[in-house]
Amino acid sequence: MTDANVTAERADARTKFPLTRKTSLYRLREAGETGEEDLRAFVLPRYLDREGFTTRVVDGEGLRGLLVSGTIAPGPADWCEVLSILSGHLVAEANQTALGLLVVRTHAATYGLTYGMGHLMIDPARIDPGFGIDFAVRCLTEERITKVRRQLMDARGRTDENSATGGEHIRGFGIEQFGEIVSQISGQITGVPLTFTRDGKRTAHVTGTDRSIKIHLGSTPASLLHDIRQVEEVCARPNPLSEFEFIAQVRPLAPKSQRAQHLDTHLDVMLGEVDKNRVGLAVPSECRDRYEFAESFKVSIAGNVQQMTELDVDDLVAAVRHRPDASRLQTLREGRIEMFADTDGADRLSRKVPADHWLTAEVSDDVVHHFYWQGRWYEIGANYLTVIEQRIAELLAQPVSVVLPPWTKGDGHDEGWYNEQIAKQDSYVLLDKDTVRTKRLRGGGLELGDVLGPNGQFICVKKAEKTAALNHLFAQGRVAIETLRYDREARAKFLDKLGHLAPGHPLDPALSSPTLVYAILLKDGVPLTSQSLFAFAKVSLLHAATALQGMGVCVEIAPISRTRSTGAADGQVKKLAVD
Repeated sequence: MTDANVTAERADARTKFPLTRKTSLYRLREAGETGEEDLRAFVLPRYLDREGFTTRVVDGEGLRGLLVSGTIAPGPADWCEVLSILSGHLVAEANQTALGLLVVRTHAATYGLTYGMGHLMIDPARIDPGFGIDFAVRCLTEERITKVRRQLMDARGRTDENSATGGEHIRGFGIEQFGEIVSQISGQITGVPLTFTRDGKRTAHVTGTDRSIKIHLGSTPASLLHDIRQVEEVCARPNPLSEFEFIAQVRPLAPKSQRAQHLDTHLDVMLGEVDKNRVGLAVPSECRDRYEFAESFKVSIAGNVQQMTELDVDDLVAAVRHRPDASRLQTLREGRIEMFADTDGADRLSRKVPADHWLTAEVSDDVVHHFYWQGRWYEIGANYLTVIEQRIAELLAQPVSVVLPPWTKGDGHDEGWYNEQIAKQDSYVLLDKDTVRTKRLRGGGLELGDVLGPNGQFICVKKAEKTAALNHLFAQGRVAIETLRYDREARAKFLDKLGHLAPGHPLDPALSSPTLVYAILLKDGVPLTSQSLFAFAKVSLLHAATALQGMGVCVEIAPISRTRSTGAADGQVKKLAVD
């Protein structure tokens, strides 16, 4: 076929196919500063000369790059023999895996666009880590987040993933702003004029990971280059959007830094110990989406190759435990683990991932906590106090929707007395000591709050001279809301009691978006600020608030004064008289 025919066929195809296609985009790292490196250097060599694969130069309509494509046909599926025996009929179905990779160079960077299993062909050392997250946190719409995946920064190796099909505010996902790494975030984006949104009738969505972004990109050379330029413009913005700053704050230590090397030595010693409580198994981000389909793993460590149907941290640690000091971690880094969709190891699901990327470990050193994940060290502690102070300040700055009278000193002016003062106001209902009992509570009673506000606000009151009292307060509020949301018997009994206490009260019986008010009187009536709140109480409050916000609860922190009304009273209502 002549070049003219190819051009004509391409033009004809544009009238038949969509203008865009959802594509995975990787930003690739150059080895030098010239930008003239051979594009083949970004592709694993075994795919450049593999039978059934072709490599072609792309240079037309402004698009310069390299195309590599091919198909892997490992043979009959591993289930054919079993199905033949069960059915009495010969079954000989074959697996086929298609791979496509387009490496494109712009004036600013080099990118890899992958199709099918094309990501397997990219040299992993060339992938720019953090690219997808950096892009997403600069253009996502905070109210339209659809999925968040995060890694808990401890040795349990726990990964949490939450989805909201219709989109939800980022705070609704209950992400801890410390102690977690967000490795994937999806949602609607704004302010990025892509080809996909050119008609003004559609909104674009993106999935950003610590390796790539998945987004609709143009299907023609001109539109693709336009869209890549828009991605580059977003990434060039100096700061993430304010609601996503906490995601970008978690940064790894430089691998060759003195601290990282010290931690490597510490982990190497841990790998030689019998106690494995601080080491766990963690699925790498690049394997997470296909991990549930894995039927076997090929583990190659220290010259030993095993095909395993289950992967366990004990097996990885045992493979290096008896090796000499200072060699255990390096042996894991040199080892490789592959995932397969069959038990024979023919239908590949992943590349050969370094074995240490499957480990997670935690190391504490004074006030700083370090976390090993996907072959890199992260630090918890450098920004820990700053983040806590910022979050507490944000919570205290939220407007309060209830009126709290002054808690004056006097005989008998205890917590019960004060709750009665709040409840004397119109439409407030006293709940203090009015407990709910259900089978789920194993015969015990649960106090669901001290007072119910005029619009259904659950008010929990505490006079606190020590951290323990506030810890109890924060836990009480969280448990009360969780019980009402998830225990139908408790909710029914509470609504029945409320019907007798205050017929016609406007509380939403579904409790779809309740408000919880923590009303606090500190020792000697000092003002409630981030500085006056006890240090450990701040952490307890943040844990409770994060969990509650993840359930759709509006959390309000209301200071109580000795001399004046507070809360919604500040500048909105007259000071209330107190008996």
